[in-house]
Formats: sequence, structure tokens, C-alpha cells
Amino acid sequence: MDPLAHFLGGPRATRAFAMMMEMSGAWAVDVRDGAALTVVAVVTGSARIDGESLAAGDVALVRGPEPYVVSDASGSAPTIEVAPGQRCRTLDGRDLREELGRGVRRWGNAARGETSVLVGTYDRPDDVGGLVVQALPRVAVVRRDQADTAVVDLLAREISQEGAAGQVVVDRLLDVLVVSTARQWSTDPVRDGVQTWLACSDPIVVRALEHLHAEPAAPWTVESLARRVNASRASLAARFRAGVGQAPMAYLARWRLTLAGDLLLAPDVTVAAVARSVGYENPYAFSTAFKRHVGTTPTEFRRRHPVLAA
Repeated sequence: MDPLAHFLGGPRATRAFAMMMEMSGAWAVDVRDGAALTVVAVVTGSARIDGESLAAGDVALVRGPEPYVVSDASGSAPTIEVAPGQRCRTLDGRDLREELGRGVRRWGNAARGETSVLVGTYDRPDDVGGLVVQALPRVAVVRRDQADTAVVDLLAREISQEGAAGQVVVDRLLDVLVVSTARQWSTDPVRDGVQTWLACSDPIVVRALEHLHAEPAAPWTVESLARRVNASRASLAARFRAGVGQAPMAYLARWRLTLAGDLLLAPDVTVAAVARSVGYENPYAFSTAFKRHVGTTPTEFRRRHPVLAA
């Protein structure tokens, strides 16, 4: 199995937002929604993301939560701001939801714009997989000749469908678009030599990743993991470092703490329970490791982040 599928392949609650943006003339949007990851696909026309030019058919992944600007091809100055919760307003705070609303999941300054841009956002890292977000650059662009245009076309068609069923279809297609775009970006020959688990194709390492992802709380050692994938300890360690860019146990530690950050957003789960679920019997050791990884204790992290709805 593709290791990326572990993050997006399973059932999940709807925590993604998708729309078609229709724009004409001079325009620019200052996006300050704090999303963990945004997918931008230019369907017609052309656009820019922080100066990076996008033509029709190009797809970009924008890693948050820092703000960025989407504009016309000329790079006009922003006149519109998107705030957290997808609140759309002028720079002086005037609400634009009704003025720019164009129907079901459609928005913009024109009913059918010169430029149509499909936008999908994942609010939190747990929505898309923390390690997926961390493996990407600030803006990852896949050009039309490599992008999955069939998925973009299907998503553009489905995005205006009403009802719960339409939302489910949009959610799953958005996931597929993220998977295919991340995979295409990571395997581009231009980035040859850049080590990231997204591009790993070594079957031994992929199987090792599957075990670590499926059983993060298991008492793994390099030796026990090597036995699972029928490789020697030395061979697995060397191949894992070559394919992923770090040692197996270093990757496992990072994976456990990334999962922990996701789990801490769930309601009614204690810090001790989160610690046990990612392989720490001692909550104090977990708290120390989490603070070293994230920069704050689990309790402080939970206080600063709203929990997910049940």
C-alpha cells in the first residue's frame, strides 16, 4: 500500500471545505484562514500564489497556517481578506459573504469568471495527516502535464451539488486530489535527491512504514521491525534512512508525537490515555518528549487548540 494512503484513506468526519472561486478583472485575496493545508487548482484562466504563477490545469498545495495571497496573473494588491472560519470581508472589515456568494460552493466577483479556481482547505493537521503537511514545502506546484486533471474536472463538476451526499463525494475527491498531487510533487525528477517518505518506493521500507503507522504503540526496535519485514537489522536501517531520510526509530518517535497532537484535539480523552495510545506508559516521559517536539506541553497544546466536535 502507498504509505500516503494511511493518512487519507480511512473514513473521517467532514472537516474539509471546498469551493469554486470565480474571478474577473484585477483581483487579489489575502488568505488568513489559518488552514493546515490548502489545495488550489486553476480550472480556467491563470493566477498567482505568493508570486508563483499558475496556468490552467496546474495544481498547488499550500502549507499553512501562515497567510498567503492568491491573485490574478498580474499580481494585483489584495482587496479581500479570508479570515478563520472562511469569513470573507474587505480589508476594512465589511462582510462580503452575500455580495460574493454565487450559489452552492461558488464564490467570486463574477458569476462565470475569466479565471475559475478550485479551492479546498483542511483546517487542522489531523484532517490531512501531520506528516503529510510537514513533508511538503510552503507551496508545492504540480504542472498540468503531471497533475491529475481527471480528478480536478470531476471535483469541479461535483462541487455545486447540494445535499449530504454531494458533500461526501467532494470530501473524498478532495482527498484523492491531495494524495495524487503530493505523490506527483514528491516523485518529480527535478527534486531527485530530496529525501521524503512521500516518495519512498522501496518495498521493504514501505512495509516497515505500514507496520509503524498501524501499530504506533508497539514496543518497536529496529531488530523487531526488521523481523517483521524479513530483512536484516543493518539492511533495514540503511534502506530506511535512504528512503525516508532518517532512522526508523527517529521516524517512529516523530510519528507517535504527530499522532498524539491529533489525538489531543479529541474531546474526553485524557493526556495519560493519549500517551498510552502512542506507546508511552509514563505520561511524564510523554509530556517531556511532546514538549521537545512541539514546543509546548500536551496540556498547554490542548488549551491553545479547540477540541474537535464529537
